[in-house]
Amino acid sequence: MQEKTLGELANYVGGRVRGDSNIKIKSASTLGRASQGDISFLANSKYERQLQTTKASAVIVGKETADTSVPLLIAEDPYYAFMQIMVLLHGHRKHKKTGVSPRASISDSAKIGMDCNIYDFATISDDAKIGNGCIIYSGAYVGKDVQLGNDCIIYPNVTIYDGCKIGNRVIINANSSIGEDGFGFASHNGLHHKIPQIGVVVIEDDVEIGVCCGIERGTLGDTIIGQGCKFGDLVTIGHGTKIGPHCLLVAQVGIAGSTTLGHHCIVGGQVGIVGHINIGDNVTIAAKAGVINNIPSGKVVLGAPAIEANQGKRSYSMIQYLPEMRQSIRKLENQFKKFISSMEETSKNQDEQ
Repeated sequence: MQEKTLGELANYVGGRVRGDSNIKIKSASTLGRASQGDISFLANSKYERQLQTTKASAVIVGKETADTSVPLLIAEDPYYAFMQIMVLLHGHRKHKKTGVSPRASISDSAKIGMDCNIYDFATISDDAKIGNGCIIYSGAYVGKDVQLGNDCIIYPNVTIYDGCKIGNRVIINANSSIGEDGFGFASHNGLHHKIPQIGVVVIEDDVEIGVCCGIERGTLGDTIIGQGCKFGDLVTIGHGTKIGPHCLLVAQVGIAGSTTLGHHCIVGGQVGIVGHINIGDNVTIAAKAGVINNIPSGKVVLGAPAIEANQGKRSYSMIQYLPEMRQSIRKLENQFKKFISSMEETSKNQDEQ
């Protein structure tokens, strides 16, 4: 852990200081939990009141903030600046340098790049190609003909099935499975017959896959995860799905086969997306939505079935009033029936006269 002055941190992130630039910063924390020597950040205005009570030595903000005695580091993007400072002060996880363990099972036909660290009981299969600087933890399985780029991190018990292609700087967290057979069956006379899945999974550069994710290989074409995508835990991607660059998929997202997502999409937790649809670029899908139709680029949708956000908010805000509305409608129906009966009675009396 490093110690820096607030002024040094401001220079590092291209920001400026309001207050004492010589304050020593040694760590980072939230506004509520910070103490002396910590730097925090304000990226959401609803937490602005905490500037009056925080014990942080400094706070990163996006603009000048009045009525606060805490020194400020003013940056164009406070959250991004906070990330940069976190990396500077704390760094990323360090991985023990072990070299290639003699207790790893590595095929004679596999090719291992320079400066790799392969831990005990990892398995590297026939004709696999491992790039330079890769870290493969215990219990990981790299299948036949797999291609792994440079500087990848494969955590314990990850399985990469045969033929899959992994780019550079890819991180796959523990217990995830890459390239298992897609959920493809032909039902005939009450039986479900397995369809061979002859595609593979292609994961492009700088992708991070969370814990316990499953990415299926394609039935005919490949399943593709675009550059820079980040997946949370327990994400399932169906066979032949294509996800564009820089998408964010939060935990427990499920996407059925042969669906296409554009670039920079954000998919909230527990979203379910049916197969064989197209989702455009820069689409945001709120948590727990059920997507059953194509979505044009730039849309924000929510609900099940998913609809445009503004319409959805109006619709779902009415749910709490439905019981009262039902009673009112029943009351109006009864009044209308009485009115009709009264009109019919009046008409009958007039006819008799």
